[in-house]
Amino acid sequence: MREKIKKIIPKKIFNYLQPLYHFLISFLAALMYGFPSRHLIIIGITGTAGKTSTVYLIAKMLAAAGYKTGFTSTTIFSDGNQEKLNDKKMTMPGRFFIQKMLRRMVKNNCVYVIVETTSEGIKQFRHRFVSYDTLVFTGLYPEHIESHGSFEKYKKSKGQLFSHLRRFKNKYINEEHFVSRAKTGLRKLDLTRVKKTIIVNHDDEHADYFLNFWSEAKMLFSLNSNSHPELRWQELSSEATVKDLTVVKGEILNSDSKGIDLKIDNTDIHLSLLGNFNAANALAAYSVGLNQGLSDSQIKQGLEGVTSLAGKMELISEGQDFLAMVDYSFEPKALEKLYQVISMFSYQRLIHILGSTGGGRDQARRPVLGRLAATKADIVIITNEDPYDEDPANIINQVATGAEMSGKIKDETLFKILDRREAIKKAVELAKKDDLILITGKGAEQHICVAGGHKIPWDDRRELKQAIVDKLCIDKK
Repeated sequence: MREKIKKIIPKKIFNYLQPLYHFLISFLAALMYGFPSRHLIIIGITGTAGKTSTVYLIAKMLAAAGYKTGFTSTTIFSDGNQEKLNDKKMTMPGRFFIQKMLRRMVKNNCVYVIVETTSEGIKQFRHRFVSYDTLVFTGLYPEHIESHGSFEKYKKSKGQLFSHLRRFKNKYINEEHFVSRAKTGLRKLDLTRVKKTIIVNHDDEHADYFLNFWSEAKMLFSLNSNSHPELRWQELSSEATVKDLTVVKGEILNSDSKGIDLKIDNTDIHLSLLGNFNAANALAAYSVGLNQGLSDSQIKQGLEGVTSLAGKMELISEGQDFLAMVDYSFEPKALEKLYQVISMFSYQRLIHILGSTGGGRDQARRPVLGRLAATKADIVIITNEDPYDEDPANIINQVATGAEMSGKIKDETLFKILDRREAIKKAVELAKKDDLILITGKGAEQHICVAGGHKIPWDDRRELKQAIVDKLCIDKK
């Protein structure tokens, strides 16, 4: 619809009217489905990294505590009854899709809904007419800068979600946490009011910005034993000051290839996920659990029940004698964290398959990605990812420039292979006993986006499994 309107209306006029257009579409979508978010407890997760994992941890924690929970994320959608991989190639899909999902969650008797909320979604008002009750900020660093214009504008787009919190009336819930209508003051005495709450990662340098939005309750979580989150309360603006303040402190006791041992407040938790950044995600989820009245034992049980995340450091095993991993990371800082995690594994050589997204997205990071891969991997294979309307060969060459500047030699330690399937086959062909193949950039995504808005069905995990099976069959002959 948007593309059809753009063809009719001159570009300058369309750009001027774009905010109104997005607002009206959001309103119409909510109206069509009866403003479903008013009947659910909505928890929004935003930040640069950690959103998807935090969504999943919170959803599984609440479900384990007995509350039917739906969620939308980069990787998975759930309507409370059934989970399916996100095949939209959008973390936060269109307004009508979101409102339809929320209506289905109401029909399925969901109590909670977790919504992964992106800056691009906020920019297009996809968050409007979604009645959020709790917002979680995971952290912030530069991303999508070309789309937003500057880091400050990127940060402010996130801030629009937090200013959105006060637009809706408070909800009241019964003993089962279902949202109930309180028609009279006496009826409200039998119900619990859901406080509009902001939960912030204290260890992020931008924590103050997100704390200084209006809310009825605030929580800070921190993994830094030397930090003093309570001092931030003294710096809040008059509008942001609240009486309900909570600090949640966590400590990493051990982190290895089997997971993370955490102590949060006085509770010991073993997280099966890898990487210290997942400790912060678990701490965010723990904070949400406390905010929603869960006991320490309920939170512990829920978090310890999560053993893996689709497309997030997902190990692929088909009986081969080498390690193979698929991960979603596509941004330099995320890759740096990923390299730290895989250093805990014992392997001989690292074979890294990567690419970079087209469509004008963060072009400056392309040679940076190549340089990072070259310094960490023994063999680098650069391939097609999501070119959109750009020439995929140009994107590959830009990534390869960084790898070549860092010493990789073409056709020896550096390979440029346009076809992603062939790139995966090449990595499997090169892999020897105890090597590690790492494929990044897509994780569990279900499509490759190419020119003209077309999508090619795809799954890195499926293709990797097939390539391994094919190699094992050849070896047996």
